[in-house]
Amino acid sequence: MKIEFNASKRELQGTGASRRLRRAGKVPGILYGGETAAQPIDVDHNALFHRLKQEAFHASILTMNLDGQKQQVLLRDYQMHAYKLQVLHIDFQRVSADRKIHMKVPLHFVNADIAPGVKLQGGVVSHVINELNVTCLPADLPEFIEVDMKDVAVGHSIHVNDLNLPKGVEPVLHQGENPVVASIVVPRGTTEAELAVAEEATAATAEPAAATAAAPAKQPEKK
Repeated sequence: MKIEFNASKRELQGTGASRRLRRAGKVPGILYGGETAAQPIDVDHNALFHRLKQEAFHASILTMNLDGQKQQVLLRDYQMHAYKLQVLHIDFQRVSADRKIHMKVPLHFVNADIAPGVKLQGGVVSHVINELNVTCLPADLPEFIEVDMKDVAVGHSIHVNDLNLPKGVEPVLHQGENPVVASIVVPRGTTEAELAVAEEATAATAEPAAATAAAPAKQPEKK
């Protein structure tokens, strides 16, 4: 998804200037990174507020139209008012096509409803993390990473190393680390008897499928 937005350079800085900008419906911000000096900017508040509701705005390469000059940027940080629906400040970082970036990418969980741990064993999905810190070139940055739960049983987990990451994308991990992404767990209050019944149902479903797969194909009758 290509996302483009407008921004303007601002000359006046300081608390008083920022307050005046906010009263005028603008959000003060900063654009930094690369070999160029940091540039104070301002962005239309209402347009920005609606953009911030889009997941892709937080995890995509954005095109900033800065006084008619387009450049590739990432959203790095923003500050909200303590109790008003108001954006107080925003930070963007310039990106270069040939330099890797670090970015948190949202995780999308799919097929949880047909996972044996949920459908047959009555378990529930526990999301341990909802975004993953990755490194890649800007062109390889995905909008999201899919986590397929279709084969997960109760008591089992999906780890970061189990994920099918897009080409060129690597997780940012400490040496030897392989954190849990999601698990299927037994709901609180489930008795051992109920769990045993669920496990028997899972086994009963699996056995016919295995038998069908193992059975030899029938030969056509000779006339």
